[in-house]
Amino acid sequence: MHSSVKIFSGTKSVYLAEKIAESYDKKLGDLTIQKFSDGEFQPVINESVRGAYVFLVQSTFAPSDNLMELLLMIDAARRASAGYITAVIPYFGFARQDRKDKPRVAIGSKLVANLLTTAGANRVMTMDLHAPQIQAFFDIPVDHLDSSAVFIPYIEKLKIENLIFAAPDVGSTNRVREVAKYFEVDMVICDKQRKRANEIASMTVIGDVTGKNVVLIDDICDTAGTLCKSAAMLMSKGALSVRAFCTHPVLSGSAYENIENSVLEELVVCDTIPLKQECRKIKVLSTADLFAVAIRNTFENKSISSLFIHSNRK
Repeated sequence: MHSSVKIFSGTKSVYLAEKIAESYDKKLGDLTIQKFSDGEFQPVINESVRGAYVFLVQSTFAPSDNLMELLLMIDAARRASAGYITAVIPYFGFARQDRKDKPRVAIGSKLVANLLTTAGANRVMTMDLHAPQIQAFFDIPVDHLDSSAVFIPYIEKLKIENLIFAAPDVGSTNRVREVAKYFEVDMVICDKQRKRANEIASMTVIGDVTGKNVVLIDDICDTAGTLCKSAAMLMSKGALSVRAFCTHPVLSGSAYENIENSVLEELVVCDTIPLKQECRKIKVLSTADLFAVAIRNTFENKSISSLFIHSNRK
């Protein structure tokens, strides 16, 4: 079944690629990474991909090596005469470098888009870009999947009373508004000002959360500083409880300690990045089925719009 579809994985995303392949009812393709003593590496595809639809799964957390590995995988597939190459990047690194917010800085996400295209990718499939407009950096099709397809069913099962959604910053407003519309409830915004990256100077809440159970939604949880301060402020403003949903668990620095000591009921994340350690407050939901359906629909030239359930109100 679907003999002309081949799914391969880079080194760091095997844990997810195996689940995607299983959901698709295929075995993960045979690819090895040959490593040299000086740190250089070379992907080797150990089976024919001539004329095949090739899907290369690799998130770019710890971005430099993983990105380079993905680029070499794309090049290997192109030189092996693959018919159509899709880079499946559940977590797209460098996405926070989407503009010149100060003089003399790089726009990393545009550079990565150029590199992927130059390497030979015909299509990119990713999830919850930090800035949706990054899609415009590509001159090839981009399938931008939405984690709400994973989060909404889980939130529905919780049957939360007096529900309200919160955006942890102004940049998350559109994402949170779509989910709030789906549940037909209100939303609030936690407006923050930063001194520098990963350091918050001040924060205010726009809206009323008194007597509400709050669900915070964001795309990336890095140090968890913003998330935990937002949760504390919401509780101080009269919220009954706060839980958070973040797509990509970067969780650097003291993030696990911050979450463990926070007022958060739980932090629900996707498996686009593997957890570095266990934490009783963190729950992981898999994106494998969602990516498998998107891959199938891409191969069969079907629409993927049905995967964006947040746009379909109950």
